[in-house]
Amino acid sequence: MNENSPISTVGCPREIKSQENRVALTPGGARQLKRQGIEVLLETGAGVGAAYSDEEYQSAGAEIVETAEGVFDRSDIVVKVKEPQPSELEMLREGQILFTYLHLAADKKLTESLVATGSTAVAYETVKVGNRLPLLEPMSEVAGRMSVMVGAYHLAKHAGGRGTLLGGVPGVLPGRVTILGGGTCGTNAAKVATGIGADTTVMEISSERMTWLDTAMPAARTLYSSEAALLDVLPRTDLLIGAVLVPGAKAPKLVSREMLKLMREGTVLVDIAVDQGGCIETTRPTTHEDPVFVEEGVIHYCVANMPGAFARTSTQALTSVTLPYLQTLATLGLKGACEKSPELVGGINTFSGKLTCKEVAEAHDLPFVEPPF
Repeated sequence: MNENSPISTVGCPREIKSQENRVALTPGGARQLKRQGIEVLLETGAGVGAAYSDEEYQSAGAEIVETAEGVFDRSDIVVKVKEPQPSELEMLREGQILFTYLHLAADKKLTESLVATGSTAVAYETVKVGNRLPLLEPMSEVAGRMSVMVGAYHLAKHAGGRGTLLGGVPGVLPGRVTILGGGTCGTNAAKVATGIGADTTVMEISSERMTWLDTAMPAARTLYSSEAALLDVLPRTDLLIGAVLVPGAKAPKLVSREMLKLMREGTVLVDIAVDQGGCIETTRPTTHEDPVFVEEGVIHYCVANMPGAFARTSTQALTSVTLPYLQTLATLGLKGACEKSPELVGGINTFSGKLTCKEVAEAHDLPFVEPPF
């Protein structure tokens, strides 16, 4: 099947990344695809982690396939949640489209391996409409809200933390939350932090964004993000949340190891940007099975697929934004889809054995070619 031709079969395999319970397609999404005459293949058990049974997908018109190999072999477009794992890379082929989160700037080996498959990989996180990343926003909202929840838990003494209750109680000052970045992640983190009564500061470099935050969220303070400002607030911070994103590129390292030493023992940081390499020098990816580690006395929560913990909510939120693009790809083919929705061009990270995302190429010093459309 040529990438420029209409696609007849969409395949959804079961996610195999550790503790990833999301699925890329809800039964409702499968039903909509079928109504358009698109064949839908689903690996058995793919929706179980999000509380969707095979029977629900069958009732929606999807065909249940026993193995991932069967899904990949018969699909013109493979829709996933997370980047392909090594065994999945071996099943991708030239001319096939992969539609998923990739975050290639944080992983050179994955980038080179994906290019070598010859497949066309369209990344959710680099589809851009104006200043928005519409396919990333729902997961950023989940991760942002979740960051305060997990941070508050790990501040508890029994979880290894300092023993600070973020909301405080009458007569006791609340804990202090510092959020790096006032985008979708940071804003949602601030909603939860202020909602529980924490003393919340959002650090930003955009004056326009700070003005918006000041109006929309008066319970949170804004502070221009600079090294001097960080040096001032870190010693007083109980929970530090990294929520900085540069679309498609590695996250900038805003907090060095030396700066981290200013934080008190038993305080917590949550680096939501870990998928893009993290915005704190000491960050390294963890899993839901073993989510934290300690560096310089500070508890680090750096799970690379945070929304997977709330799989059903995340699956529904993800499908609501990806399905229209999937329908367009499946009915018009890649070229037609890009003509109808030009923002999809920015999502093309690899095409026919070439790397087509400039930010990823710069991150790994690899050759780059312009996307084909």
